[in-house]
Amino acid sequence: MRLALEEARAALGTGDVPIGAVVLNPAGEVIGRGRNVREAEGDPTGHAEVVAIRQAAAALGEWRLSGCTLVVTLEPCTMCAGAIVLARVQRLVFGAFDEKAGAVGSLWDVVRDRRLNHRPEVVAGVLAEESGRLLTAFFAGL
Repeated sequence: MRLALEEARAALGTGDVPIGAVVLNPAGEVIGRGRNVREAEGDPTGHAEVVAIRQAAAALGEWRLSGCTLVVTLEPCTMCAGAIVLARVQRLVFGAFDEKAGAVGSLWDVVRDRRLNHRPEVVAGVLAEESGRLLTAFFAGL
């Protein structure tokens, strides 16, 4: 989570919401890093999770991230939760809950929907206070 927080802080340099993510392979090595780049790249899909998942898939040379863990500082939205399911991520670890747009338990629970063909393990609340403080400070400054 500390690496994901580093990515989140780096997003501040481009005026993006400070959310960061990393993907770990089954051996625990980082194979993907991401931060929000919506402002920097003018890309509505430029969420930290999507950026990290794309990088990890490129590193593996395939779209299936079987056995991989995605660590992100904020509870994923519906788009990102869908990408996590579609990429077959084995484990999702996130920091702060997102009561306004969270899709891993707060508003929706996309990743645990039994109608889908894949459901990752979820570990929530890791360094949640630190992740939340970073976001609160960012929005207070707007």
